Amino acid sequence: MSDRLSVFKTYKLYVGGKFPRSESGRVYEVTDAKGKWLANAPQSSRKDARDAVVAARKAFGAWSGATAYNRGQILYRIAEMLEGRREQYVREVAEAEGLSKSKAAAQVDAAIDRWVWYAGWTDKIAQVVGGGNPVAGPYFNLSSPEPTGVVVVLAPQASSFLGLVSVLAPVIATGNTAIVIASEKSPLPALSLGEVLATSDLPGGVVNILSGRTAEIAAPLASHQDVNAIDLAGADEALAKELEIAAADNLKRVLRPQPVDDADWWAAPGTDRMTAFLETKTVWHPTGSLGASGSSY
Repeated sequence: MSDRLSVFKTYKLYVGGKFPRSESGRVYEVTDAKGKWLANAPQSSRKDARDAVVAARKAFGAWSGATAYNRGQILYRIAEMLEGRREQYVREVAEAEGLSKSKAAAQVDAAIDRWVWYAGWTDKIAQVVGGGNPVAGPYFNLSSPEPTGVVVVLAPQASSFLGLVSVLAPVIATGNTAIVIASEKSPLPALSLGEVLATSDLPGGVVNILSGRTAEIAAPLASHQDVNAIDLAGADEALAKELEIAAADNLKRVLRPQPVDDADWWAAPGTDRMTAFLETKTVWHPTGSLGASGSSY
């Protein structure tokens, strides 16, 4: 028999590229599908939420100003890092969702592939939703997409990893920064994702991950004046309505929760979640004259 003591994993928040414990010092027990204790997860406070907003805002300028190609490289690097830690995530997803190892492995593989999919879109989405517009006059009229800003993402409650990646990756692929509220019941895969993000060239603050009581964390974020948008994927009907009302105070963009079940996260993602948090900038510019004849472009 081994005389070694078990070394239990300490889960922490991921805010501003660092791993703080909750400011409140609170934790809550996370159990598997059969009620067996897995770990203590930090229970975020309003102060943690405000710190996450500050970190996300600070990171927004550099991340939104990076080239789309560079953002794609970093998203692909996240997929690489996840591939290297695949077995850890298979175990955590299996425990969190009560799945067999094979089904958990399929979910993890799909999540890794989704990072690759969105990495390929970073330098292409502008061609799809932007372009030149015909106008009746001597002007160039060009529309281009720009990120909305700081986006709060309520991760899906049931799909702790594939669902999480499906709502997070499109937000940062287009140049936004994100504050993720992990699944309340199954936060461990999300908290472990922070460890991958910290070692994948993603600048600190681009993604911030909080765990705890979803309603408690989401309320101050929905009313926060420096948050630009909120994705209510992980909110039930009552909470979603409450958060929509709070978000109206500074005209946040709100993506309402869709009536999906776990199976829908396997579907081809499409571009809807990328365009949901993009603004369109349209520029008018006179064409000018080409010569004495008065002809123009």
